[in-house]
Amino acid sequence: MSQKLVSPNILKDYSPLDGLKRENLLALGRKTVAQSLESGRTLFREGDTDKRVYYLLSGVVEICLGKDTVATIQSGGKEGRNPIAPSHPRRFTVRALTDIEYFTVDGDMLDLLLTWDQTGTYEVGEISTGQEHSKEDDWMTSLLQTKAFHRIPPANIQGLFLGMERVNVSAGDVVIKQGEVGDYFYVIVKGQCVVTRETPLNREGIRLAELGVGESFGEEALVSDAPRNATVTMVSDGALMRLSKAEFNSLLTEPLLKRVSLAEAQALVKSGGAWLDVRLPSEFDNFHLEGAVSVPLYFLRMKLSSFNMGTPIVVVCDTGSRSSAAAYLLSERGFEASCLEGGLIGNRLGPSVD
Repeated sequence: MSQKLVSPNILKDYSPLDGLKRENLLALGRKTVAQSLESGRTLFREGDTDKRVYYLLSGVVEICLGKDTVATIQSGGKEGRNPIAPSHPRRFTVRALTDIEYFTVDGDMLDLLLTWDQTGTYEVGEISTGQEHSKEDDWMTSLLQTKAFHRIPPANIQGLFLGMERVNVSAGDVVIKQGEVGDYFYVIVKGQCVVTRETPLNREGIRLAELGVGESFGEEALVSDAPRNATVTMVSDGALMRLSKAEFNSLLTEPLLKRVSLAEAQALVKSGGAWLDVRLPSEFDNFHLEGAVSVPLYFLRMKLSSFNMGTPIVVVCDTGSRSSAAAYLLSERGFEASCLEGGLIGNRLGPSVD
């Protein structure tokens, strides 16, 4: 059976995918495949440690705790437009009550995309069919999927892109050369290049790989502070985004940030502090802590004047990524801000079934 992609027009109806910028939603749509599961089969089990986020396209699932069914979710309704029983590790077993269709998104990548989209310039645009969209626009989405960038603290994601500079290159240009000291990290925005490595028996170099739009190279020498272990040469005219070694290494260091446990956060709020929820409105509507104020991350800078400088603020989101970026922004501006370690999901806070 051939697999079918989930269109961006469908993806934008799900939370928090509805908070992604147009270009990222289009790129995600070209990589997200609808999957099917027969009635009675298990989608995932209690205790599973995968970080995929599951969404229901059609059908009905049951959420089970042990032998008990604690809830059912049907596609099309409010619950069906939110992630299915998100937690890490999984707290519930989810089974198909009917034949279902579903799709999944990598949780780490989604966290990074949301954090960048909402700390950068926020844009609202209608989702088109994507016919005019070029592959060149995929580079940022692809970059955020690389393991190297899962190590960058969320508060530094904006600095990652702001620190990059674009350079145009021509076919035949040697971008990095084996044996040289590493100076930049590169991402291909346009064009293709080839990776080769010299050996004592082959001075011309063995062809190791071809790289295209969205693929990156050069981080190994920056992280290990070792000489380049291969040569990368452009095979077509194109463009690269590059980040200097100093910028790259500084972005791996988390800024000073106060993190608090759930018990510490509750004590702060009880003594006069406030919960600040920086998730999207759709996520807030699905579940929020009692008394929490909703200010989506992309509105935070515009709402700073509404906060009391003397009130302790505990920032929350689903995983702790967006809230850490928000808490850092508030702390930089003199507020007494902290973020809830692990977020709502990590502290098992959520709707009645999660």
